[in-house]
Amino acid sequence: MKAGALLVAVLAGLGITAYLMRTENPVAQPNTVLSIGLHPNAVDYSRYPQMDEATLTARIAAGETALRAAGFDIVSCQVPADPDAAEATLRECAASGQFRVAMIGAGVRMAPEHTLLFERLINVAGEIAPGIRFCFNTSPETTIDALRRWVQPE
Repeated sequence: MKAGALLVAVLAGLGITAYLMRTENPVAQPNTVLSIGLHPNAVDYSRYPQMDEATLTARIAAGETALRAAGFDIVSCQVPADPDAAEATLRECAASGQFRVAMIGAGVRMAPEHTLLFERLINVAGEIAPGIRFCFNTSPETTIDALRRWVQPE
């Protein structure tokens, strides 16, 4: 086998092993979750006619209450849509502690106009907390499941 092919095979095996270790063995140590999402006043509700700011605010609050009731220690970081302002907000939020996992909400990830914002948040979170794990929800109600893929509550 050529050296290049062998290296690719070894790296692929390591990647699969690392993936299995991450998904089958969630971190079971005390942790703090950094929950990052668009501030409800930054959402374009024309894309979501069944939603308004008050409803989204209530859903986020209920989701955070459920996280705490499930034993998660969370820091909520609601960012504006502007990447520069969002970075500043994230740095402020993250100054309060160390984080094992960051959950980045669907509102940031799923709208094409927020691609730069999403990239910025990922890169800043990785800089602030080297080795941090990322998880992603599809709504405030699916955050607990997303977190449990990576960490267990305290």
